[in-house]
Amino acid sequence: MATPADPLHAFIEAHPRLFVITGAGISMDSGIPDYRDGNGEWKRSPPMTLQSFMSGPAARARYWARGMIGWRHFADVQPNVAHRALAKLEHEGRIELLLTQNVDGLHQAAGSLNVVDLHGRLDRVRCMQCGDITRRDDMQARLQAANPRWMTLNARIAPDGDADLDGVDFSTFNIPACEVCGGVLKPDVVYFGENVPRARVDTAWAHLERADAMLVVGSSLMVYSGYRFVLEASRRGLPIASVNFGVTRADPLITLKIERGCAEALAPFAD
Repeated sequence: MATPADPLHAFIEAHPRLFVITGAGISMDSGIPDYRDGNGEWKRSPPMTLQSFMSGPAARARYWARGMIGWRHFADVQPNVAHRALAKLEHEGRIELLLTQNVDGLHQAAGSLNVVDLHGRLDRVRCMQCGDITRRDDMQARLQAANPRWMTLNARIAPDGDADLDGVDFSTFNIPACEVCGGVLKPDVVYFGENVPRARVDTAWAHLERADAMLVVGSSLMVYSGYRFVLEASRRGLPIASVNFGVTRADPLITLKIERGCAEALAPFAD
């Protein structure tokens, strides 16, 4: 267990109703790359927008081809010690809500129960026409059956379960349609240009009202969908701790900044 002299230990001990926000940094030790560098800038091209995905088959073929290759790795990732530490803190009654910006489901896999997946879950697929929800594993089987030759490709794993395929002609890639209505299938995640479902936001606001402090783990908070909760916490006078390397959008609002890796900082709380 962390020692009382550790600032993060003291912060958590002093605030038993934590509102926790997590970002891509917490999953890096599980083998999932993050998006931004220490200055908060994109390390690679920004994620696909909803407008681009819905613009036509070419954009969707590019996404699903990359996703089919990347899912082989993404589906096997496991929670790391930071995920387990937050699950343990929740089981001890110290976490009011865990709001994650990630789409990997690793908090639930580690045992966390009171989780809001702000940006959705990559292990689900939604039909954009009829709203039918299916498992990503089932979509993977359909993708592989329709594109067997593509399975010989290897590529560098990228965030959000896809892979970097460069110099590839995606026009030959076959995209399965919804088995219910024939509509366009999309990962059940919130793309850039898409609104977070109102129910998730309302749930987060309700829990923030009951929290006595905020802990941000592995997020630069550059995306407003997560940053707005930090703004509100600051407006209410709640202490805010951050575990993250480099610049965050909320630096002027943070009470305690821990510039260490998420797993290193939280490992003592998993014991």
